[in-house]
Amino acid sequence: MASTSDPVDALLKSGPRRTRLPEPAERARLRTEYGLTQVEVAEALDVTRTTVAGWEAGRSEPQGATRAAYAKLLDGIAAQLDAPSEPAPVAAVAPEPVTEPVTEPVTEIAAPARPAPARARKETAPVRKETAPAPATADPRFANGPLAVLDGDGTAYCAGGLVLSCPATDVPSLVAWTLAEAKLGAPRLHRNGKDSDPLIVLTAPAAERLGLPAVLEDRRALRLPADHKVVRQIARAKWQLTRRGFGPWARVYRPAQDGRRQCVQLAVLPWGALDTRSWGGAEHLPPPELARLLADYAHRVLTPRGSTAVSGLELMTALRPPTRAVKDHATGAWVSGPNPGALTRPVDPAPPEAPDEHPVVASRFARGHRRTPEEVLDEEAFEWIRDPQLLTDDECARKYAVGIDVNMAFAAAANRLNVGLGAAVHVRAPEFDKALPGSWLVDLSHIDLDPRLPNPFTPDGSRPEGPAWYATPTVAYAAELGHVVRPVEAYVRPEHGAYLDAWYGRLRDAYMATMAELGVVPGMPEADFLAAMEHHKEADPSRAALLSAVKATVKGGIGKLRERPQGAGYRPGERWPALDRPTWRPDIRAAVIATARVNMHRKMVRFAAAGLFPVAVLSDCAVYLSDGPGPLDFLPRTPEGQPLPGGFRLGVSPGMVKHEGTQSLMWAVELLEDGHNPARHIKGGDAALDGE
Repeated sequence: MASTSDPVDALLKSGPRRTRLPEPAERARLRTEYGLTQVEVAEALDVTRTTVAGWEAGRSEPQGATRAAYAKLLDGIAAQLDAPSEPAPVAAVAPEPVTEPVTEPVTEIAAPARPAPARARKETAPVRKETAPAPATADPRFANGPLAVLDGDGTAYCAGGLVLSCPATDVPSLVAWTLAEAKLGAPRLHRNGKDSDPLIVLTAPAAERLGLPAVLEDRRALRLPADHKVVRQIARAKWQLTRRGFGPWARVYRPAQDGRRQCVQLAVLPWGALDTRSWGGAEHLPPPELARLLADYAHRVLTPRGSTAVSGLELMTALRPPTRAVKDHATGAWVSGPNPGALTRPVDPAPPEAPDEHPVVASRFARGHRRTPEEVLDEEAFEWIRDPQLLTDDECARKYAVGIDVNMAFAAAANRLNVGLGAAVHVRAPEFDKALPGSWLVDLSHIDLDPRLPNPFTPDGSRPEGPAWYATPTVAYAAELGHVVRPVEAYVRPEHGAYLDAWYGRLRDAYMATMAELGVVPGMPEADFLAAMEHHKEADPSRAALLSAVKATVKGGIGKLRERPQGAGYRPGERWPALDRPTWRPDIRAAVIATARVNMHRKMVRFAAAGLFPVAVLSDCAVYLSDGPGPLDFLPRTPEGQPLPGGFRLGVSPGMVKHEGTQSLMWAVELLEDGHNPARHIKGGDAALDGE
């Protein structure tokens, strides 16, 4: 007997069996706009980060319950992103709207003043010269890009070759013109963050036109005196300066109105705003080229907000803002609330994590007390040399000392690093948990390692003499090596996450894009990579300066996590301004450096298993003895001719290595016998003084 029901209708009534998902590109857009990393999505769905990356690239598709959960996540994100825009958090419209970056003293680099161009402009409104297309932007408020380089005749050079005419002859009128007519600035990097204020970079002729001195005479405070005519002009025009005053990086602002910021940042080139250790010779570039360089930095990293160290720290906050707008269910109003996964409030360090000047230390120890390893966390980068008596006859028969350097070592260490987000909790006799960020007091002196390698548990590579404080990555590495670890006590952070993931990703992309412009790309044959690296900085000084700035942003940003007090008037035991920001986190700095150090050691152990031992290590540079002058002459290979798995590998990506320099064997041995580190000088100079 035939069925009375239509089989097609029966299938339709059963509902769709395959959950609909957005297109791959839309999946990535939703995740990034919501502020999630691939790691966070992977953890929520119980898959790997590589799997999520495959879904977003269209290489694979989720199935079954995982597909349904992924669809639910994306639908929820889309619903929130498409909701009516939330009002700015309360903190964003406070009377003091300007976030003042903490800028360290900048050494003055006097540049010869260039004569102003002979032509003069009389226009009072911005005038475009179509030397190149204007930069594309989705936000009409910032149609002319993030910044402008102002020259002495009023010409303002912007991104994309755009040229504006600025009629201002004093700082107040320059600020007013910038906010009213220039259409400069950059949109926020995170939906809960703030737009970047416009930046005006002043050349020496422009500074003179505005009434600024050619030299900043106060080298201690690095600011104009309060009675200088420019400072008085700013005050008369009802503008304000931040507490840092008018220095190489100055912010001029008025309190926000209706939630809209009124702030312009000025960078004064003749006062050393662009430190040569970070920016190379950028300040000597012609204004159009400098505008291109700084605009590319702004697009790839963020609009500079001071030194590269300050910008590195500000980038963390821009990518993971501390607050977001949340709805008060009692009143129905939008209020400021903590942003999950961010550093939301200042917290005091655990006693061993605090630097000597910190009030936590001053309250425990007498002034001048030198803390022992049982009292202070000392997670620093390697600076180690091998005892020359341990050189073998075979090593002494080699001709060269060759240095290899890890690309973006601190950035690579920050990738997927689990760090504490909140305050530390003190525990006695804890069981070690490698998933728990913190500081642990544990005795690792019993661990016996080959003396031809640096000991991974001290910065100088010597064997610990007893219990000492270590960050989680160091203790986890001891356990990885097969040793039992029994902490005596610990300061752990139950609230934790991969806070630096987005920061790492943006700086990695900036670095890789710049290296590609210099002709160095992933996947190059090793010989071609080495050849390209020999001269990659010579092709384009602007790109070389950008590369230097990106790398300095990484190191400086990590260093700023433990900014020390500044100024001659400081007294040990007093608080200093940096302690009041959520990003003053010496424990995170320690975790990054510890990870970078154990990453280096892990690779050296792999080489040691192949019979190759370093003679010196300095941070991310290791020196090996070789029969030939290049890395390919000593890097060990598998029987198939491939690079040794788990060891140092040549390449451009963060975590891979490049050739740092080559010297003779006798040169290296003489330095070792004198107690000096060949890794510091393998390139031909002093790595520390050269900003390496």
